[in-house]
Amino acid sequence: MIPFTFAARMSWFVEGRFLGRVLDEWADDAQEFIHSKLPHLLVVAVIAFVLSRLLRIITRHMTRVAEQHASGPGRIAQVKTLAGIIRTTGLAIIGLIAGMQFLDAVGVNFGPLLASAGIAGVAIGLAAQNIVKDMLNGILILIEDQFNVGDTVRIAGLAGVVEAMTLRKTTVRDADGTLYVIPNSQITTVANLSAGFSVATVNVSVDFSANPDEVLKLLTAIASEVRNSDQFRQLFVADPQILGVDAIKGSELIFPVVFKTLATKQYGPIREFRRLVRLALQQHQLLPGNPYRISSAFPDQDQASPDRPIPGADQEHDPTLLKP
Repeated sequence: MIPFTFAARMSWFVEGRFLGRVLDEWADDAQEFIHSKLPHLLVVAVIAFVLSRLLRIITRHMTRVAEQHASGPGRIAQVKTLAGIIRTTGLAIIGLIAGMQFLDAVGVNFGPLLASAGIAGVAIGLAAQNIVKDMLNGILILIEDQFNVGDTVRIAGLAGVVEAMTLRKTTVRDADGTLYVIPNSQITTVANLSAGFSVATVNVSVDFSANPDEVLKLLTAIASEVRNSDQFRQLFVADPQILGVDAIKGSELIFPVVFKTLATKQYGPIREFRRLVRLALQQHQLLPGNPYRISSAFPDQDQASPDRPIPGADQEHDPTLLKP
């Protein structure tokens, strides 16, 4: 009974019968697939594998170079974030292309799929365009190394220390302790106060009666003392510059002194310089300048000099001033 049933079923697949024709078409399709499309898919798979491995090697090399040569942990974190973005995006693109090649090989129609993807892309783009702008600008900030975590910056009209960075936002804390969250799309101009060096100018005001040459010697000695002190020697990039008399306002002489230090390290030397200037002015009996005080004579000039008339000296001989 069983052999008879098996023979009957096998007779359904003989050539010319419906199932036989189906088997023949399947065999032809499988033969064509193996002959023409399978090698293409194998090549695509090999290329995708090689590209993915190459992408992983490149991103790992980026991370190792950053760990060896980066200026700080903030930059290392930035490079790791950027490497992760590149790896994830690259793998997604490689997988998408390989998947489309496989679906095309098995005869999937991409027309409706692409139309649906286009409509969905337009909707997402309109709804999340600000997020896209934030992320694109965040990627540019990381690539160009505009600032790092821990830098003192002025961005979007705010100043403070960068506490955190992501692709979408930057977190800044100002001197009052207020924490600001700034979308990266709002960052159009970056002022990085921690890049390279800092330059600070201290305007020393001295009374008009002081000898400018003696004041210049005094300020030069004080600036050199601050420059060569053990506390601040390592902070200076160049020697302080005393530029001379910059302005005269009333009885005030203004002497600008320029300090060039490491980035954001100028405050300590400036405070020490001002303290020493205050003590030196008292020691040399020099008055600070006052723009509202007017000098009527130089300190070494006698007020009763022959060339200078004394007010009221001739009033008694002026007949027009006599009262009846």
